[in-house]
Amino acid sequence: MSRIGIRPIDIPAGVNITVDAGLVTVSGPKGELVQQLNPNMILQRENGTLTVSRPSDERVYRQLHGLTRTLIANMVQGVTAGYRKDLEIQGVGYRAAMDGKTLVLSVGYSHPVRVEPPDGITFVLDSPTRIGVVGIDKQLVGEQAAQLRRIRPPEPYKGKGIRYQGERVRRKAGKAGKAAR
Repeated sequence: MSRIGIRPIDIPAGVNITVDAGLVTVSGPKGELVQQLNPNMILQRENGTLTVSRPSDERVYRQLHGLTRTLIANMVQGVTAGYRKDLEIQGVGYRAAMDGKTLVLSVGYSHPVRVEPPDGITFVLDSPTRIGVVGIDKQLVGEQAAQLRRIRPPEPYKGKGIRYQGERVRRKAGKAGKAAR
């Protein structure tokens, strides 16, 4: 039995969940999310909770059990609290600025890099070296944060670049001959 799949999902007040032939729609105070799930998975709603169960113990349904429950729980949390991924910029002269909704990054290239947020994503600038990616879709927030990090990933010699908050970068020693001089 799936340890994650059997846990019930609490549905807070103000959140509405509708299921129509595998298409799950979750709407709440922050917005609405739609996800196509396997129509064979059984969703039961009772007393402010939603439980996911599988039709049989076939391998495919055992695999989908925990996944289905986690996707729906992430949608519920997204429409109530939302998601945020924080990034740090390290390096001399490296910084970020906002131009309307567009994020402008100065990270060592000959030109500033301009990043337009996709629908459902907002960039928040806490300081010139701290960027927040905010949205209600967990997958979209994570993907956008990864795309920002990909612009200038942290390099192992000086540690310069864009990294996730709290990310530890393994540092390399550099040339051995440089230390001897």
